[in-house]
Amino acid sequence: MKIVVAYSGGLDTSVILKWLKETYRCEIIAFCADIGQEEELQGLDRKAKATGASKFYEVNLVEEFARDFIFPMIQASAIYENQYYLGTSIARPLIAKAQVEIAKKEKADAVAHGATGKGNDQCRFELTYAALAPDLKIIAPWRLPEYHNQFKGRSEMLAYCQDKGIKVEASAKKPYSMDRNLLHISFESGILEDPWIEPPADMFKLSVAPEKAPDKAEYVELDFVAGNCVAVNGQRLSPANVLRALNKLGGKHGIGRVDLVENRFVGMKSRGVYETPGGTILHFAHRQVETLTMDREVMHLRDSLIPRYAELVYYGFWFAPEREALQALVTESQQHVTGTVRLKLYKGNIITAGRKSPVSLYNPHVATMEADRGAYNQTDATGFIRLNALRLRTRASVLGKKKK
Repeated sequence: MKIVVAYSGGLDTSVILKWLKETYRCEIIAFCADIGQEEELQGLDRKAKATGASKFYEVNLVEEFARDFIFPMIQASAIYENQYYLGTSIARPLIAKAQVEIAKKEKADAVAHGATGKGNDQCRFELTYAALAPDLKIIAPWRLPEYHNQFKGRSEMLAYCQDKGIKVEASAKKPYSMDRNLLHISFESGILEDPWIEPPADMFKLSVAPEKAPDKAEYVELDFVAGNCVAVNGQRLSPANVLRALNKLGGKHGIGRVDLVENRFVGMKSRGVYETPGGTILHFAHRQVETLTMDREVMHLRDSLIPRYAELVYYGFWFAPEREALQALVTESQQHVTGTVRLKLYKGNIITAGRKSPVSLYNPHVATMEADRGAYNQTDATGFIRLNALRLRTRASVLGKKKK
């Protein structure tokens, strides 16, 4: 038997890799997707092999992640429950897709992941496996009684790592899980499970606290073409480099911190703390260009689909036909979302300082409160209002008669 394990080098996957090797006594291949974890990837090859892997794959997916996953989601304005920018959610289908490709290359029998039986990630991984490689066996250790009986929580896992000589960043003093990629970093579990407790100040990695951000505001200009950001401050950048540049700017000014209680797909509520500096700026800027360039009814139609699209990403249905159908509509809606937005960043705030577009639908000669030179006949509004009020007058008349 040969198993390909989705491996990050963190507490969960380190324990799982070693446990699989000892339990199944088979070949274990560790796979790590580089989706922007930065320094967290250092030394993973040696660590994976020391933990029991016979091979280690690290695949650079940063540009694909930004171009084919994050940017289409930004075009859809997808935010789950009006707060969560879906940083972990959008990464999982790409990781699972690449893992499946490694499994096929290695002619592996199974794929394994470190997601718990309580979380969303198990759904995201396994729905992707089902869509792309339905014949592969799936091993989810957290759902196996023999694994769960041995590791009831993080304290047992930390003790196991100490016993086996596996180094992990988690500790008894910092008992929370952490997941990082190009779009965000998430923190959950441990001390964060009490929603009344404020996150420790030294926990955050991508941003300064807003009160410690510079006292002087900073301006930034973003250029969009067909709904995608192509340049920051006039410098053309790849999708991944757009996010890198905005992460630095947003982090510097304390932008993108979110502390929320969310509804998991499996039915429970959970508390998560997130840092999404660049993604928060990108979402905000994208909307500003849309306000100039999108037809009202197209915008309202797309906006009505945001909760559904966000749910599909959050639940793990990225490779489902309904998400692909929604994406086709979103892509069509973005054809003319082209222009530039100027933003002011200041102590956790994003403030619009200007917007322009060569295909702007905003006509100052129509919108002006001054003399409009005949661009709009205000008397036309009389009939417009009268027709729209017809059903209201009819209803009021009927109800008024009943009261008498």
